Amino acid sequence: MRNTNGKSGPQVLKEMLRGGEIVIAPGCYDCLSARLVEHAGFKAAFMTGFGASGSILGQPDYGLMTMNEMVTVCANMNSILNIPLIGDIDTGYGNPLNVFRTVREFERAGMAAVHLEDQVFPKRCGHMEKKAVVPMEEHVEKIRAAVDARDEMLIIARTDSFATNGIDEAVRRLKAYRDAGADIIYADGLTNVEDMKKVCAIEGVYKFGNQVEGGKSPVLSFDELQEIGYNIAIYPTGTVFAAARAIEKYLSSLKKDRSNGQIIESGMVKGFAEYNDMVGMKELTDMEARYKVDLFKKKNQE
Repeated sequence: MRNTNGKSGPQVLKEMLRGGEIVIAPGCYDCLSARLVEHAGFKAAFMTGFGASGSILGQPDYGLMTMNEMVTVCANMNSILNIPLIGDIDTGYGNPLNVFRTVREFERAGMAAVHLEDQVFPKRCGHMEKKAVVPMEEHVEKIRAAVDARDEMLIIARTDSFATNGIDEAVRRLKAYRDAGADIIYADGLTNVEDMKKVCAIEGVYKFGNQVEGGKSPVLSFDELQEIGYNIAIYPTGTVFAAARAIEKYLSSLKKDRSNGQIIESGMVKGFAEYNDMVGMKELTDMEARYKVDLFKKKNQE
């Protein structure tokens, strides 16, 4: 996040959490989708490793993205965002020493918060099958390293143990991660409201929820999630799913009609000027005027 009114991303996110209203953070996987989240009026965004893996590698969220690739995605987004960005640092890319460096790198990239999960490495998306988790004590040390490494950035402790060991183990782990210093706790892949309530009953820490289209968790409204006890809810996959469907429709129509005329008439795509406006063309032309940049005139003079 670009420093706004003298406040950093972590400071703004902390104020939002203290305000009491649930923070809704739709997923973004590149700078364009990040701009769209902000333009839609949301007050926070979520950098989705699931979407980034699909966008950058054309591959599933299966632990294939490297730390440097993920950090670069985050830094690029934060260079244009004016809202806090929450991010996915998978398992921290190694042992506690690796986690320490990972957290430093993501904070330097401008993140407001990051979530660190207790799966074995390489991990896989929390709504996929056949997950495995490390011993709780091992992840506690990673959380401690993350807390020691950060300056302001919030640390979200995630467990995937619900799928492997059930809700009691998930709650036990989340309490231990809270005690290790995590600011926010997150149990992924919960399949019913009663178990969500058990996680949200854990005291002394903020709660983080996940809504995945076609995933394992029940689909709930913002108000329902807040009533259960969530402080933050992310929608990590919807934007990349929507983009994939829209591009498929565009290409299918182009191939079928052998022209983009019908596409333009249908309003399926933004107009040239409208798109340029959306991605900040006016900001650049204003800068040209301020700095008296006239590339066309200079070229003619040469």
